[in-house]
Formats: sequence, structure tokens, C-alpha cells
Amino acid sequence: MRLGLHALGIGAGADRAVIDAVASTADECGFATLWAGEHVVMVDRPASRYPYSDDGTIAVPAQADWLDPLIALSFAAAASSRIGLGTGVLLLPEHNPVVVAKQAASVDRLSGGRLTLGVGIGWCREEFAALSVPFARRGARTAEYAAAMRTLWRDDVASFDGDFVRFDSVRVNPKPVRDRRIPIVLGGNSDSALRRVAAWGDGWYGFNLDGAEAVRGRVARLERLCADSGRDRAQLRLSVALREPGVGDVGALVELGIDELVLVEAPPDTPGAAADWVSALAERWMAAAHSE
Repeated sequence: MRLGLHALGIGAGADRAVIDAVASTADECGFATLWAGEHVVMVDRPASRYPYSDDGTIAVPAQADWLDPLIALSFAAAASSRIGLGTGVLLLPEHNPVVVAKQAASVDRLSGGRLTLGVGIGWCREEFAALSVPFARRGARTAEYAAAMRTLWRDDVASFDGDFVRFDSVRVNPKPVRDRRIPIVLGGNSDSALRRVAAWGDGWYGFNLDGAEAVRGRVARLERLCADSGRDRAQLRLSVALREPGVGDVGALVELGIDELVLVEAPPDTPGAAADWVSALAERWMAAAHSE
């Protein structure tokens, strides 16, 4: 099993020197992917319920530094050479898909083909309102945006005509490194999120799940949805982050076909301490992961 690290972009993880230390050390220690999430804006008292905690509130303070994930990952790419880079997740319906296609392909090219684009549909109405983007139909908007971006990556001269995005005979370069594709994995733990994975995703990023048994239920549901859609679930990349992960969870996750366990952690606020922290995580987890 691969190990990922979701540690960049927020708080101490938004500091340039800490990003360099985390990225270079994680690369040396054999982590598979560095993940960075996104919120464009935060509000002090949102009426919207956060879907990944029991009390419906997000743990990140509204006043915390929170970098744009593609920019943060471009710095991580410069400080490393092998480790994968993943947005976990970018809130795609809040963005112009032509611009995101350009930005993602740029990071992919500069990193030598290491980018995975994790996307989500968003949950915070207040954030959509601040960006003047309709909250309604955001799932359909996300699916169409992904299709449009894949068209831009694939075709030298691209055209697209949808409900939310249209362009005619345009060129967007550079192209992604790996066969003009960037893997798009979908975040979210709900049945609706898993339907999107089965319908058009390249993988799933399950977030803050309550142990291996919760993962088991979601994977079983995803397998049924894939069968209904005529897709082979084994072709999807499955990454999960657990609420309270333990080394003993690794074996169960491997049996479920999980490809990557993502550790969601906040780094220390100095480069030296951050490097030691990554090394300690690797010492604790790598033996278990590589034995399965």
C-alpha cells in the first residue's frame, strides 16, 4: 500500500520553508503523494454544515492561512523530484474550467507528470455566494467542467458546447505529460459522490472516514455502482483518509483494495522540525505499509 500525506497549504503548511522541508523529506522517505485541499473563502459562522465531522463544523479556523492548492503544489514540485502531487480537493464548480485546465496542465508539465487533480462539488453555500457561482446543480456543473477540461487536454484544437461552458476551436497549451491526461479523482463519502466516481471519475478520495469498517461500506457501495455503470472498479485509484488512523488499519485497507492511505496531519512551524516530523511519520508507517 502507498502512503500519502495531506499536510500542505494550511497554517504552518502555508509557509514556503515548511513546504520545502515537507516536500523534500516526504520525497526522500518514500511517501507516494502530497495532498493539498482548498477553500477560496472561509466565513466565521457558516450556516452550511461541514459534511466530514460529527458536529458539522470544519476544524480549520476561518482566519487561518490557506493557499491555493495548485500554487502550493507547484512549490512542492520544485522541492521534490518523484513524489506525486494531488489536490485534495479542488472545488471545481467554483472555478473557470478553461483556466483550471491550463493551470493543472502547467503544474503537471513542470512536475514531470506528477499531478492528480482531486475535485469536489463543494458544501458551503456562503463560499459559492461570495464567488457569484450558483450553488444549485453544482454536481452537474462539476461533471461538465471535467469533461471540458479533458477535451482541452486531449485535443490540439478543442471545442465544447454544454450547459455551463462553451468554447469553439481554441488551443490550450501545454498538454499534460501522460497521454494528454491528468487523473481526476473525486472527493466525498456520500452515495452521490460515489455515483460520480463510478460514472466518470478516475478514482476516489474518501475523507475523514471513521475506520476501516466505514471504508468497507463505501467500497461495497462503489463496487455496486461500478457494476451498474459497466465499469471495472479495479481500474479506479482508491485513496482514503481515516479520522483516527492506526497502523493496524493497513491490512484491512489492503484487503478492501485501497491503493493509498492518506495521513492528514499538520506540520510543525519550522523547517527543521517539519523535516523531523515527516521522518518520524515514515518510520512509524512505512514498514506496515510495505509489508502488505
